[in-house]
Amino acid sequence: MISADEIYMRRALELARLGNGYTRPNPMVGCVVVHAGRIIGEGWHQAYGGPHAEVNAIASVEDKSLLPKSRVYVTLEPCSHFGKTPPCADLLISSGVRDVVICNTDPNPLVAGRGIQKLFDAGAQVKVGVLEQEGLELNKRFFTFHTRKRPFIRLKWAESADGFIGGPNFEQVQISGALSRRLVHKWRSEEQAILVGSHTATHDNPRLDTRFWTGNHPLRVVIDRKLQLPGHLHLFDKSQPTVVYTYKKQEQAHENLQYVQLQEHEPLLPQLLQDLHQRKVLSLLVEGGTYLLKSLLKENLWDEALYFKSSTRMLEAGTPAPVMPNGQLLEVQSLGPDRLFHYRNDLLTD
Repeated sequence: MISADEIYMRRALELARLGNGYTRPNPMVGCVVVHAGRIIGEGWHQAYGGPHAEVNAIASVEDKSLLPKSRVYVTLEPCSHFGKTPPCADLLISSGVRDVVICNTDPNPLVAGRGIQKLFDAGAQVKVGVLEQEGLELNKRFFTFHTRKRPFIRLKWAESADGFIGGPNFEQVQISGALSRRLVHKWRSEEQAILVGSHTATHDNPRLDTRFWTGNHPLRVVIDRKLQLPGHLHLFDKSQPTVVYTYKKQEQAHENLQYVQLQEHEPLLPQLLQDLHQRKVLSLLVEGGTYLLKSLLKENLWDEALYFKSSTRMLEAGTPAPVMPNGQLLEVQSLGPDRLFHYRNDLLTD
């Protein structure tokens, strides 16, 4: 039987999802206030820098005198430090809340149990771990960022029915259908950054934006080891923030275009991911090319892989698509002429 705590926490998780794409680098958080079996307040973290979920939920309660006799459900441990906003643990305490149910503890070292301890010290009853797995899935980007010290990495590609990702000599070929292409733009709006290699940048000349979906454009990231990419590419149009990783020194700095020099004698990908972590980039969508995708798969630097396989498009020759070396198949969906395969990396260990 589903408990009342699970019912209200599920509602808090639903609210948290409303902040998807707008709260980064903060997590998505929802909060529900319940008194005598009735929801009297709700809120979620709507945008980075704005009020947190607890603040919005408490503000929505019309009769504040009910708060000391209410149970508050929050999807992530209330913060205990001053950041863009004051500590939410302090707000709950000052509002008289004495009963708090939490989905997940916060992996951020600035919190990491301190919010829960504050509530305990103030005499509150605290229950932790209700729908914990659902909460971990909701904020998988946030948890990966703090526990693995790198962005959450999603790989994406499209392959023909006979297993090619592109034509001969990196020729650009349209493989997936319109519905699949629209979905990719939705994914872009959900991730904080998007990465391509130099071959994809040169031969596909992608914009890497969300023009076919409503949402924020991601940070564009490109690898150009020797600074050989031509300046006329869409990536360099300065229409959205772009970072170029290179082995060459580049002093020039432009609006929305930055160059980062990496050490040539060190592995490139760990350096790149470390720099993105320092920039507080929680998630990275990798859209190619084949060499980059295969390198991430080989080095086990990925969390999820999503690829479209056409049922009608045959190339007969060209650039072979990556082959999944491992992973748990989560789902297969049909999208018009395409099938979408969704894998999770099951070899990662904490």
